[in-house]
Amino acid sequence: MGDTSSEQPTLKFKRIVLKLSGEVLRGRGTEPIDALTLEKMCGQVKEIHDLGVEVCVVIGGGNIYRGLQGTKKGVDRTTGDYMGMLATVINGLALMDRLEKMGVSTRVQTAIPMNQVAEPFILRRAMRHLEKGRVVIFVAGTGNPYFSTDTTAALRASELHADIIMKATKVDGIYDKDPKKNPDAVKYDELTFMEALKQRLNVMDSTAFSLCMDNNVPILVFDLNDEHAIRKAVLGEKVGTLVSNPPPVAAT
Repeated sequence: MGDTSSEQPTLKFKRIVLKLSGEVLRGRGTEPIDALTLEKMCGQVKEIHDLGVEVCVVIGGGNIYRGLQGTKKGVDRTTGDYMGMLATVINGLALMDRLEKMGVSTRVQTAIPMNQVAEPFILRRAMRHLEKGRVVIFVAGTGNPYFSTDTTAALRASELHADIIMKATKVDGIYDKDPKKNPDAVKYDELTFMEALKQRLNVMDSTAFSLCMDNNVPILVFDLNDEHAIRKAVLGEKVGTLVSNPPPVAAT
């Protein structure tokens, strides 16, 4: 028998959308983008990219500016949301720079045209980049105010026919109540979309959640602090909490 050690492992998910909040880039310090945190995050992306996974990243901008916070200080909601979208561009460029330095070919696509900085979002071009083994980072949200980056992730995953959205959080899954305040909180391994709705579990905002449910895009909520969580998930290991539609009932 030949040596099979170089064979690629079997992937449960071939094309993923990784949803990252801007806050995770801050790390534990006060800088908006912590270099060590950025390095670790990009290391996780490289790890699954090297396995042959097609990776899209949607990044938030809350470490720099969040539109909703601005309204409390007198900034118009629409203006604040555009400011937040520009913050996601800064984060996306930081991710691109670090990934390219790791040898990962990367493209940034923006929903707000800025030709000197990034490509415009064009679906077929994004598809082509993925097929060529490039990581694609989507920035500037949907290009519209009043829509979150969760909604961006749901929209791009639906458009690109992604196998799953992987939402990185600071906890290891979805609980029936806040585990930081309630030691008896129970973690779910799997949930259906309807179960999550009935129990009012805040997996994503309602627009994003509805998009995923209607277009049959599963959501995996996991702890980004687990350094190999994404790799485990794409290889089919139990990680975090999976939210999906129930399997179709076979006809009798």
